[in-house]
Amino acid sequence: MISVSHEYRDRVYIRKDILLKLTEYGELNQTNLLSYCGLNLMKHRDILESLERKGFIKRTEIPWGNKKVIKYSVTEKGRQFCRMVLEPYEEIFPRNEKNDREQS
Repeated sequence: MISVSHEYRDRVYIRKDILLKLTEYGELNQTNLLSYCGLNLMKHRDILESLERKGFIKRTEIPWGNKKVIKYSVTEKGRQFCRMVLEPYEEIFPRNEKNDREQS
């Protein structure tokens, strides 16, 4: 049961990292986004798909020869969600214990 809670918290921060990176860079191809956020496509694809389905990020496929490049950008809904929900969440529940102890 403890691992489920921990897993959920990790996913919250993964979502925040994705939204922040896309806000910072405007648009990133899939490879760069995953690299900057320290993610693995096979393991974290569901998070990207969920953010897209819910309207927080936008996925664009651009033809490049006989392949395609996948790019992501944050939507206004994603920016607002980050400001109104994720940033306050991180203030209340910091990522590491050091920040948690400093605020106590």
